[in-house]
Amino acid sequence: MLQILNDQSLAIATPPVGMLPPIAEKKVQSWIRSRHVICSGNFFVFETVDYGALERFTTSIRALGGSVISIDAIGKVWIGDHRQVVLHRAKASLHTPHHDLKRYWIKYGSFKTRFDDQA
Repeated sequence: MLQILNDQSLAIATPPVGMLPPIAEKKVQSWIRSRHVICSGNFFVFETVDYGALERFTTSIRALGGSVISIDAIGKVWIGDHRQVVLHRAKASLHTPHHDLKRYWIKYGSFKTRFDDQA
């Protein structure tokens, strides 16, 4: 996008960068190791009680060239004796079928998320 400042100069307006792909890949890898992200078929499923983490997951998937298909509240999880929090699940698709993250999940991931026992 070009923007005319005066008659003789032009400025290129660049869109703000959300997240770079190497950083996004490292974030998703850490979520795989902590069992927040699992792979189900061709989709990556992310479960968390933190809505801010859902936003970071969405940003990471978009930086890697994928898209988030759905975000659902799937239940409540007890935190301590007297507090319940909402458990959110996001389903995302990376458009490349043989992405490095799938191999990373095969090596370090799990078939169940950390909240499967509690939901």
